[in-house]
Amino acid sequence: MTGKYFLRAILLTLIIVIFAWPAFAADQPDLSQTVKVGSTDLKFSVGASLRLRQEIWTNVVSLGTNNSTQKDRDFFRIRASVWGKAEVGSNFDFYVRGTTEPKYYMGPYHPVFDGPNRIKRNQTWDQDEVVIDNVYISGKKLIDGLVDFRIGRQDFLAPEDIYGEGFLLMDGTPGDGSRTFYFNAAKARLNITKDNSIDFVYITDASVDSLLPSAHPAITGNALYYDNEKLLSTSHEQAYVAYMRNRFGKIATFDPYYIYKTEDGFSGNPRLNLHTAGARATFSSDGWRAKAEFAYQFGKYDHNSTYPHGIDRTGMGGYFFAGRKFDELPGKVEFDLGAVYLSGDNPNDPSSKRKAWDPLFSRNPYWNELYIYSLINETAGKYSGPIPGYWTNLVIYMIKGKANITDTTAITMTYQYLRSAETTTGLSSTEYSNRSRDRGHLPTAMLSHQFTKNIDGMLQFEYFIPGKFYTPNTKDALFFRWQLQFKI
Repeated sequence: MTGKYFLRAILLTLIIVIFAWPAFAADQPDLSQTVKVGSTDLKFSVGASLRLRQEIWTNVVSLGTNNSTQKDRDFFRIRASVWGKAEVGSNFDFYVRGTTEPKYYMGPYHPVFDGPNRIKRNQTWDQDEVVIDNVYISGKKLIDGLVDFRIGRQDFLAPEDIYGEGFLLMDGTPGDGSRTFYFNAAKARLNITKDNSIDFVYITDASVDSLLPSAHPAITGNALYYDNEKLLSTSHEQAYVAYMRNRFGKIATFDPYYIYKTEDGFSGNPRLNLHTAGARATFSSDGWRAKAEFAYQFGKYDHNSTYPHGIDRTGMGGYFFAGRKFDELPGKVEFDLGAVYLSGDNPNDPSSKRKAWDPLFSRNPYWNELYIYSLINETAGKYSGPIPGYWTNLVIYMIKGKANITDTTAITMTYQYLRSAETTTGLSSTEYSNRSRDRGHLPTAMLSHQFTKNIDGMLQFEYFIPGKFYTPNTKDALFFRWQLQFKI
C-alpha cells in the first residue's frame, strides 16, 4: 500500500469510528414502543448496525499464477443495516431490514464500472446497492403450541433457526459475500414434543434479486454483476426441505433431514435435480463433546446435445469432530480434533457420472475464509461459475484450540491440512499439477474482543502453503482482516 492510500484508509476509518462510536457505545435508550389495540398489544421496535472491515488478500485467488486479472486486494467493506419489527400480541410479528455494503478499494485491484456511453476503470468506490435483505411475517405457538411458521425473505442464522451448524443450509446469497445471507422461503415447524420437532421448508432463490427492488443499483463490468444487479448465485435455485430435530436430555441430539434441490443450468450446464439425505448428531458430557454429520446425494442433470440421456450425479460428504472444554483451567481452554470429507470426481471413471459433492446452500466461509476464493479457478467452469465457496473434492484434517484471555477477549487458532478426495484432470497446468492430492497447509488465527454490549471487534489471519496438488509456480497466500461492529 502506498503512503497516499494508507493515509486515506486511516482517515476513512477515523471518520467512521468517531461519528459512530458515541451512538453505539453509550447506554442505549429503549427503541421500542407498545400500544394497545382492543385487548391486543402491538409492540414496535427499530435498530441498526454498522460493520467496518478491512481485508488484505495476497495471492489468494490464483495463488500468484494470474496477477494480471486476479489481482491482490486491499479494501474496506462498510455494511450498514436498519431494521424494524412489529409484534402483534405474543404470536405474530412482522420484520423488515434494509442493507448496503459499499467498498473502498486501495489496490492493486480496482473495480471497472461500465455504464451508458462511459467506461471508468480503476475506480476506488463500489457504491453497491441498498437492498431489502429481510422481510417476513411469522407466527409462533399456534394451534395449541403445535405450529410455528415464517413466510418471506429470512435468514437461517439465529440459534432457533439454524440447521445443524450450516453444513448444507446457511447462505442463500453466496454471490454477495457476507452482505446478506437470506433465503426467499416459506417455513413451517411442527412441535411434536418439547424435544422433538420437524421443519418443512420451501426455498426459491434467483441468480439476481428479481422479487424486490434495490436502490441505486451498481453498474459494473465485473463478473459478479448481471444486468446492473449483484449476482447472488449462478442460477435460479429451488429446494424442498424436511429437517427433524431430536434432543435426548442434555447430552445428545440427532437431526435427520432430506433436501431436494434444483439448479437451473449455467454456462452450458443443464439443469440439475439433486436429492440429499443425511443426519447430524452431537454428544456432550462432563466437558467432552463430539459432533458428526454425513449426507449422501443422488440425482441427475437434464439431457442436452452432448449428453442425450442426461448425466448422473452422486456425492458423499461429512465431518467428525471431538474435543473438550476445561472450565476449571485458566482461560477455559478448549480444543477439537476432526476431519472433513467431501467427494470429488474420479478422473479414471470411464462413465459420465459426476461424483463431486454439492454444497447446496453452504457456499460460505465454513471451514476457513481464505480457501473459498482459491476454489474459484478449480470449480467455476464445471460446477459453480465465478462465485466462491463451492466446497467439493476436499479432505481436511483439523486441530482447533480456543482460550479466553479475559472475560471479553478470546483467541481461536486452527491448523488445517488439506487434501483432495480425488486427483484432478484438465485444470490449468500453470496452477494445478493434476496428479497429486496434497492441497497444502493452512494455519489460521482469530482474536475477538467485546468492547461493550453493542460493540465488538476482531483480527483474523490465515496463511496457505500450497502442496503438490498445485504446481511449483504457485505462491503462499495470505488473508488478513480486522473488523469493528456496532449494534443498537
